[in-house]
Amino acid sequence: MKAWTLANRPQGMPKPQDFALIEQALPELAEGQVRVANRWLSVDPYMRGRMNDVKSYVPPFQLGEPMQGGAIGEVVESRADGLAVGTLVSHMAGWRDEAVIPASQVQPLPDLSVDPQAFLGQFGMPGMTAYYGLLRIAEAKPGDTVFVSAAAGAVGSTVVQIAKAKGMTVIGSAGGADKGEWVRSLGADKVIDYKAGKPVVEALGEAAPDGIDVYFDNVGGDHLDAALAHARPGARFAICGMIDVYNDAKPTSLKYFARLIGNRVRIQGFIVSDFKDQEGFYRDMAAMLGEGKLQREETVFEGLDRMPEAFLALFSGGNKGKMLVKL
Repeated sequence: MKAWTLANRPQGMPKPQDFALIEQALPELAEGQVRVANRWLSVDPYMRGRMNDVKSYVPPFQLGEPMQGGAIGEVVESRADGLAVGTLVSHMAGWRDEAVIPASQVQPLPDLSVDPQAFLGQFGMPGMTAYYGLLRIAEAKPGDTVFVSAAAGAVGSTVVQIAKAKGMTVIGSAGGADKGEWVRSLGADKVIDYKAGKPVVEALGEAAPDGIDVYFDNVGGDHLDAALAHARPGARFAICGMIDVYNDAKPTSLKYFARLIGNRVRIQGFIVSDFKDQEGFYRDMAAMLGEGKLQREETVFEGLDRMPEAFLALFSGGNKGKMLVKL
């Protein structure tokens, strides 16, 4: 097996030399285990937090040990009932080409007539994050005005589409004209180009002169400040991620934080693993897909050797839609 590991704990933005490709022998299968050959690997912004040796909602990566992440693979050897050779499964033994895993830690892919890699994106963790964050945490409803940061990313682009499918007005933020046009093509009513030079707080004020009801935060920083500045009474914020500060110790300024008092703004962070109703998610998403209300975009790097490159590209806006590595 070839696998990526952390050679050093990054200080600030990770560097290629913080990663090392290692080889390890796989053990013989025990009863109840499968050997999986990975076909698709995921990189996600939350992985940056696991590179720090700090207590968090997921344990940190260990130096010298294979890293973990979402993956889609094919069962190539099995000693587990109900998991035949050839079964496509999702699991968390990513950042490597093969893995021996207990059957309890793999999930056969649902039969939803989508490409296997979709279960790492719109029909996987990013899609569930978008769905539950928007509809359960922010309690978004028809008629709401929704502001979405990182709207060209895997989570944000799905938030845009679910919000439009559910009858909401959507303002998306994305970096650059190309990404902005794509977000607009997904149905966003207005798009802010945060790289255009105008402060986000000004651009959001122009896009939503009457304010916003919901903010779906993937960025933090000036986007969170702008959302607070333009929050309507009773606004709900779903805090999914803060990629703006993952590689930097700078605090989010919260210069408009006092507005949450008079406007009774509710701000709630969440983790997608809090939600277990996957059948409801798949049913609703499949219905939207069947009605032509969902599109998806993928940025694909080819080969295991490009995993760190794909991961680092997340922090420079190198992805449109879901970032994937194909083996």
